[in-house]
Amino acid sequence: MARQSISFTKPNDAWLKEQVDSNEYSSKSELVNDLIRQARHQQVEIDWIRTKLKRAENSGFTSDSKAKILKQSKSQLNG
Repeated sequence: MARQSISFTKPNDAWLKEQVDSNEYSSKSELVNDLIRQARHQQVEIDWIRTKLKRAENSGFTSDSKAKILKQSKSQLNG
């Protein structure tokens, strides 16, 4: 695993310490890694939505209902 040295503002460092002290995480490193994983997952979802929106804009109009479009999108997102 790569080691890094990073600096935090006092409020952010205090929040990180609170999370570790409350036993939510065993270390600040574990917490930061979890936050990064969450951000990466969120970015994948954002990229997927952007791709779908671009395709939709390029495809023109549809007669499908909002409910049907939402159902199809959720089905595709959940795989």
